[in-house]
Amino acid sequence: MSRVCEISGKNVMSGNNVSHAKNKTKRKFLPNLQNVKFFSKTLDKYISLKVCVRALKSVEKNGGLDDYLTKTKNRVLAPEAMSVKKLILKNIKNHTKPTPH
Repeated sequence: MSRVCEISGKNVMSGNNVSHAKNKTKRKFLPNLQNVKFFSKTLDKYISLKVCVRALKSVEKNGGLDDYLTKTKNRVLAPEAMSVKKLILKNIKNHTKPTPH
């Protein structure tokens, strides 16, 4: 499994360890990834994603996975999140069809 957040797309960064003598060696900065199950109200099921804590806080602040994905722009989301967003929007569209008179 890759170390990439499935909502925000945040991934591994590289940099240097710098010693007291100013020697530089390469190192990795890993994102704080957690395996989380989100409940989607519109899909009425749990969706498990590998998410960084920053994205998890954003989802909770915006009122859940459905609200967060519908409010966020596609250019900010990772491909996995965009596919879930498509499912949610498709399901919302199907349930809100006007009834013929």
